[in-house]
Amino acid sequence: MALNITNIVDAVNAKNTNADSNTSDTEIRLINTAITLLNGTDGVITYKSRGELPAPDSANNGQFVFIPATLQAFLDSYGDGAFFWSSGDSWNPLQLVREAVGNEDGVFYNTGGGSSYKFQGTVSGYTSGGRSPAYRDTIDKFSFASDGNATDVGDLTDSRMQMAGQSSTVSGYSSGGFSPGEVPTIDKFPFAVDANATDVGDLSGNRRLLSGQSSENNGYVSGGNPITNIIEKFPFSVDENATDVGDITSNRNQVTGQSSLTHGYVSGGNPINNIIETFPFTTDANATDVGDLTQSRRGASGTSSETHGYTAGGGTPSYTDRIDKFSFTVDGNATDVGDLFSVNYYGTAGQSSTTHGYATGGYTPSITNSIQKFSFASDGNATDVGDLFQSRAWAAGQQV
Repeated sequence: MALNITNIVDAVNAKNTNADSNTSDTEIRLINTAITLLNGTDGVITYKSRGELPAPDSANNGQFVFIPATLQAFLDSYGDGAFFWSSGDSWNPLQLVREAVGNEDGVFYNTGGGSSYKFQGTVSGYTSGGRSPAYRDTIDKFSFASDGNATDVGDLTDSRMQMAGQSSTVSGYSSGGFSPGEVPTIDKFPFAVDANATDVGDLSGNRRLLSGQSSENNGYVSGGNPITNIIEKFPFSVDENATDVGDITSNRNQVTGQSSLTHGYVSGGNPINNIIETFPFTTDANATDVGDLTQSRRGASGTSSETHGYTAGGGTPSYTDRIDKFSFTVDGNATDVGDLFSVNYYGTAGQSSTTHGYATGGYTPSITNSIQKFSFASDGNATDVGDLFQSRAWAAGQQV
């Protein structure tokens, strides 16, 4: 049953009005905490999805909102609802629990909880597989803490290119690809130690030139060649095959993937287009068109901050260096916020730290070993900060 916030507000107000000398210290503390939490929200504020939330800013800093659980994964202990609060620059999941007082239902207070998961990494970026021009099985790792070159830390189960990359909190994944010929392989390698990948499952078919997305619990692939509109997912908790869970809006390959906390995004692709579309992580469903890139392109790299998706480089069909940014909070078109280091970049791999987006390798049109990064905090051009272990294009990107 969906939680009705009006009941919470009414219950807290009633407890506050009826408090007297017989009210316990614990109950008074909880009433005061609940009042503080709800104060300033101008009553009950409910949105259908995170996509409908206003842009986080100083005006809504500290505001408390509710989204039905049919569209969100976060559950509170009283009903099927998801709560979020604005910190002024982002909307954050809020974990509420109920503490019983005597024989009464109790009141809610903020545990400071909610999932601590972030798609972005804080330690290292990885570049796996690719072509240089021979097909490669190399897994490279480079530091997010300091600029520098990558090191070879392992191998995929076979040499291939044009895979999709996914990241759990403990492992990197490379899905599908071409070696030559399309393959269905899902490879997994650990982040905790430098080691080779293992084959842990298969996509529903042989595919390459597909995009990758990651939620806290699942890896996703979308689109691909042979040209298709399929969205598949596979679990991070167990090793098993992917399943078909929805469709993107049209059959495309060379698509680019981004990930917010609650949704996967697919941008661009071939046939060349400028579509930005999104699908939910909490339910299996088709993608919807939510905006446009600044230019139609294919073969770009995707990165994600906590609040925005980025599409960098690609073919238009001529190569481009443009970095586009679009909001995760509000559906809309992308804006041009900078350029990659070289005029032409195509077939790069994307990695995301908490502070920067990275684009590694690719064609310029010659195959390059460049590691470049651009800031999430401010719009601007990318800078060259290191080299991959070997020059290559069409690799997959991961991060931890």
